[in-house]
Amino acid sequence: MTDLETLRSALREPPAEDFAEPDLGAIMTKGRRIRRRRRLATGAGGVAATLVTVLVIVGAVALRGSSSSEQQPLPPAASAPASVPMPPPVPAPTITAAPAEAPFGKAIPLGIKGEGGRELVIHAFAIDEPQMPDVKFGLQVAYRNGDGDYDALLAANEFKGSDRSFGFHAVDGGDLIRGTFVPVFGYFAGPAARVTSTVRGKPVEAKAVPWSEDPSVVIFWFDPGQVESPYVLTPLIAYDARGQRLTK
Repeated sequence: MTDLETLRSALREPPAEDFAEPDLGAIMTKGRRIRRRRRLATGAGGVAATLVTVLVIVGAVALRGSSSSEQQPLPPAASAPASVPMPPPVPAPTITAAPAEAPFGKAIPLGIKGEGGRELVIHAFAIDEPQMPDVKFGLQVAYRNGDGDYDALLAANEFKGSDRSFGFHAVDGGDLIRGTFVPVFGYFAGPAARVTSTVRGKPVEAKAVPWSEDPSVVIFWFDPGQVESPYVLTPLIAYDARGQRLTK
């Protein structure tokens, strides 16, 4: 008898003891758990290695349960899934820094004294940016110096769409800048006569002044003692001169 015939005869003999039938459900469940962990740890390469391991186990079970003397071919190993490219990050909106230009229209006193006893004012400033073709102005809080110049503290403006579309725009403030608290401010495009809100359930009302360059735009700001941040306002509401609510 040749060595090959001896090996085939040995393979045909039953094992010395019976083995319990493998639990295929448990094997596959365990395989799925391993696959999830490796995907987090090593990415697509870990997934491919785990898939090959599970397929080899299934192939071995099929071979063990067969009564044929011929070796059964193993199923082909699954290939690793192609990696999916991540989408590019969305750029954050550009924040306009406080410019040093002269006011666009009249400056409005806020009734607040700041650094060195200087008066705090709010005024519009012109914007000419090609990437924002429908935004022509923003708001700026500044010191008004004795010589008539302005020392900018904080500026805000719309950055998408139109600066005069109906509704609230450029709401900002509630910051301590150079030792002076800048009140919460903004503007409303539309025939608003009053701007109100609530802070922790308590009603508050802003001071509202029409813009000298366009009375259909109303500039407003809140008393710092009542509103410390724009994020506590719930919600902003505008009313016309007849007391009709303009916003939902």
